[in-house]
Amino acid sequence: MEILLVLLASFVLLRAAGYLGVGWLSSWRSAGLGALAIMFLVTSTAHFNAMKHDLAAMMPEPLSDGLRIIHLTGLFEIAGAIGLLVPRIRRLAGICLVLLMVAVFPANVNAALNGIPLGGEPPTPLWLRTPMQLLFIAMVWWTAIKKRPEEPQRQPTLAGGRVDGVGQADVEVDTDAGTRRQERPEFERGGRS
Repeated sequence: MEILLVLLASFVLLRAAGYLGVGWLSSWRSAGLGALAIMFLVTSTAHFNAMKHDLAAMMPEPLSDGLRIIHLTGLFEIAGAIGLLVPRIRRLAGICLVLLMVAVFPANVNAALNGIPLGGEPPTPLWLRTPMQLLFIAMVWWTAIKKRPEEPQRQPTLAGGRVDGVGQADVEVDTDAGTRRQERPEFERGGRS
């Protein structure tokens, strides 16, 4: 449950930083990427501290008590967190993280069904853990895997206006009712009359 709080608090705080002017956090999606990176870095620490033994105990047969697997999945979480922040590999990192979350979910099921504690606390019940895992997967999908809408191509400007084709130019006129485009006749643009 704590990890859900880490994700949500990071998400809100990073988005607030975006509102305050931190450019790369100026969208919900970018704040979500940062929050997921924080979440995966926090969860990866459990793979290398005293909790690693609890994680190993959660693993179902035939993989039980495999510390090498715990260390490896911790490294995958770190690599995935970093990958989310690198645009060139973000999509691949997202796909790998989704596959990792699907692969480790049976350990959560095993812990819930068999009462295996984590950090001295009872396991998260499946009725709560399942939607949490789906939320994590959906958030990775939305921020890293789903294609972003293409930015509209900017057209060249002419004398403060946009060129729409041969002999066509318009300017933006600011009024109290808002900005509107107004086409100027060719003779006003210095063209032939």
